Amino acid sequence: MASEPPRRVLEPLSAPQHFAPPSARELRAQAVQRLQTGLFGLAAILLIVGLADIINERALKAEAANQAPSTTASASPTGKGDPLADAGVVPSASASADAKPPATGGAPQN
Repeated sequence: MASEPPRRVLEPLSAPQHFAPPSARELRAQAVQRLQTGLFGLAAILLIVGLADIINERALKAEAANQAPSTTASASPTGKGDPLADAGVVPSASASADAKPPATGGAPQN
């Protein structure tokens, strides 16, 4: 067996081959494959958007749960507070108005 040359499955081509149009079965297989690919892509996008929505919703719930006690405790009793001062970004106007200027005595300082 090892001494025999390999047999050829097809005869050598003697003339150029012309294009053979795909059969109805091949066309149907291609259409089904395209449809499956498109549906899989849509399902993947739907899954990603759904997961992003769930993550966003849980983050908002966690943020609201963490901020609820601190906002009620730091709110001013009058209800009119400066949000930037409450966040600590700028000094509070009520703290500077309540502070007394330092006593300088009678002598001017140079």
